Amino acid sequence: MVAFTSGGADLAVIGAAGKTGAAVVAALEEKASVRRVVHTARRADDHAVDLETGAGLREALSGCRGVYFIAPNVHPDEPALLRRVLAAAVEAGVDHVVYHSVAWPYTPEMPHHLDKARCEDELHTYGGVRWTVLQPCAYAENFAGVLDGSVNTLAVPYDPEAVFSFVGLADVAATAARVLIEGADIHHGATYELGGPEQLSVRQLCRRAPGSVVVEQVPVADWMDRHGGDLTVDARARLAAMFDFYDRHGFVAGSTQLRALLGRRPLGVTDLVGAM
Repeated sequence: MVAFTSGGADLAVIGAAGKTGAAVVAALEEKASVRRVVHTARRADDHAVDLETGAGLREALSGCRGVYFIAPNVHPDEPALLRRVLAAAVEAGVDHVVYHSVAWPYTPEMPHHLDKARCEDELHTYGGVRWTVLQPCAYAENFAGVLDGSVNTLAVPYDPEAVFSFVGLADVAATAARVLIEGADIHHGATYELGGPEQLSVRQLCRRAPGSVVVEQVPVADWMDRHGGDLTVDARARLAAMFDFYDRHGFVAGSTQLRALLGRRPLGVTDLVGAM
């Protein structure tokens, strides 16, 4: 691991209560002062904000030199959320915004990816802050139950032979922490694609599991009935479009930039087996 040090002042993580945000906070906590910015405060040190209106954002970011922004998953209007974050960051005097995008953002067949492409354009042109973009591939941890041996059957709504570059969440978080701590003097204007070190299908991933896992492809509608009960109609449509894209094209990304930022080989699926 390449050593890096804090440049002073707080770093904020917007979306700190989610899976990714919590991992970024954990990666930062031993190296910098971290401000958790969330929708609903659950801890005494949480800064509650309303991303839909921008209420509380400027106050939450005041005194921060850098902010990491990850939007709620498949939000219907992510660019609007980012504009509110950027406006608050400029008002609060934040120097550096790190945006959590996705690999292959400009993919019109996946509307929530395309929204992230629009966000990247917004970030490039907004003015008043310096920026960095992270573009992670699909997380290996999306299959945590397979990797820790707690499930022996897996149903996916796309071809189990579709190929992915599964990336470890801890590696994405470590990269985010490095970029935030080193700051805009080093990372302004950079877009980093973060893929895992190998290309595997879901079926191949399951073969790395500690136990025997039976994989089956199910219709998207069946998957939604099982797992999408709390989703809006728009979110279901966005996920269905993503699954259809995965079925036909898979989802791969390069690992060269991730390796350089980590200073080591990124974690592969085999490294994560049993480590969940």
